[in-house]
Amino acid sequence: MISRLLVAAAIALLGAPLHAATYTFEPQHTQGVLTWNHLGFANPTAQFNTVEGTLEFDQADPTRSTVTVKIPLLSMSTGVPDLNDDFKSTDFFDIAKFPAATFKSTRVEKGAMPGALKVIGDLSVHGIAKQVTLDVTLNKVGTNPRNNVPTVGFEALTTVKRSDFGLGLYVPQVSDEIRIHITAEAAEKNAYEQYLKAQAAKEAAKKAKQ
Repeated sequence: MISRLLVAAAIALLGAPLHAATYTFEPQHTQGVLTWNHLGFANPTAQFNTVEGTLEFDQADPTRSTVTVKIPLLSMSTGVPDLNDDFKSTDFFDIAKFPAATFKSTRVEKGAMPGALKVIGDLSVHGIAKQVTLDVTLNKVGTNPRNNVPTVGFEALTTVKRSDFGLGLYVPQVSDEIRIHITAEAAEKNAYEQYLKAQAAKEAAKKAKQ
């Protein structure tokens, strides 16, 4: 019985990211841009600036990393108020019913070039989940000199069909394919939380002196 438990524990450990550290997305330096084609004339964009979630990053073997994120769709903006209203409506994202998009990785593979990865996972939008592949490039892994917090920076690219998520209004006049570019900084969770607490204490002390 004991030997079985030891074997089971060993198997579980082999499948877990033993050297991974937990990172949280840094909100001021994480954003995504969506691009589509409009009638063949232009390629408008929408941007989201709020990404919530964690990255379990294994620097020794990035393929053992995992990522889970939530994107509140209220943070998305096209820069055009009427179009923003359309996106929020039941014609498109219906954010009253589906307020967030989510992504959860299922596996990570090495890419063709050094520092390149393919992150495969489930993207859920508008109540529909589909598997997508993100082409990821690691920009930098190191310590942020501004706050001394271990940080990972990366770019991620993918293309999805909006009709796959029940968002196919006006296809093909407005392109079905949506290109997504995400740039992100993820900070080591514990160190980043301590940094934020220290900054808050400094601000409180500054206000107390005024």
